[in-house]
Amino acid sequence: MEWKTRVTDLFGITYPIIQGGLAHLAYSDLAAAVSNAGGLGQLTAMSMEGPEQLREEIDRVREKTSRPFGVNFAIGQHGRPFKEMVQVAVDKKVPAISVTGGNPAPVLDLVSGTGIKTLVLVAARRQAVKAEELGADAVMVVGHEGGGHLGRDDVGTFVLTPAVVDAVDIPVIASGGIGDGRGLMAALALGAEGVEMGTRFIATKECVHAHPAYLQALLEADETSTAVIKRSLRAPARALKNDWTTRILELEEQEAGYEGLKNFISGDANKKFIYDGEKESGFGWAGQVASRIKDIPEVEDLFKRIRKEAEEIRERWSK
Repeated sequence: MEWKTRVTDLFGITYPIIQGGLAHLAYSDLAAAVSNAGGLGQLTAMSMEGPEQLREEIDRVREKTSRPFGVNFAIGQHGRPFKEMVQVAVDKKVPAISVTGGNPAPVLDLVSGTGIKTLVLVAARRQAVKAEELGADAVMVVGHEGGGHLGRDDVGTFVLTPAVVDAVDIPVIASGGIGDGRGLMAALALGAEGVEMGTRFIATKECVHAHPAYLQALLEADETSTAVIKRSLRAPARALKNDWTTRILELEEQEAGYEGLKNFISGDANKKFIYDGEKESGFGWAGQVASRIKDIPEVEDLFKRIRKEAEEIRERWSK
């Protein structure tokens, strides 16, 4: 099956599959495994302690793969300063960067003229148009099914993807609810030229930082096992349901505001569950596609499965 799209050409990858940034989880083991399997693996820059750790992780990826990879910069209202981290990526001449969770303009300005390929995650058509105007090489469009931070309009991947495809000329990568060959083929049918997967890559053997309790929660999830938190802060995000997210939603109903919520939605609370397995003291991001996750394969085996499913679909279509 021919996998060539503008996304594979742009990033020099074999398959149009991109690994999401995955806060506190996307380090060199996972990024290198995805790149070695033919996709675009990514590091999560803003989850690292500082520039030196990012520099070390970039070096580790290059020790484990000779293939293209990216660095994700999750910038937001309560995020840390990112310019010094972006400069590391520039100095290290990484092949690609992606920007999520904030205005991409400052990051795109910092890498302008370097030859680094740029992706911007968007959750609305207007954001995609703006990203193209700012010079992004491609946009990743996340629908309401996705895990982690989402758009405010509650628009699903099946509607949002073709809307963005029709609105921009740069390649579009679909995200949200995608974790197998069926999702990949559906995205291509909608006009996207690749997919980004986050939650599915958490449940792989190379995502070594994910606690077994987090992985087990993903395996046990069904279509109703996630909840959208942080709506009251105008920053909706999807996580696995547990007592902690129930408490967050109760505080939001009580109009607790950021000050009342900050300890519940912090990175530390996230890490208590995903690193330590303390499901009553923290939370884990996950998309609705968790309901489709039934095992924890090696990344290479996951890619083989996706290819097989996609090729079977193509064969059915050809008949």
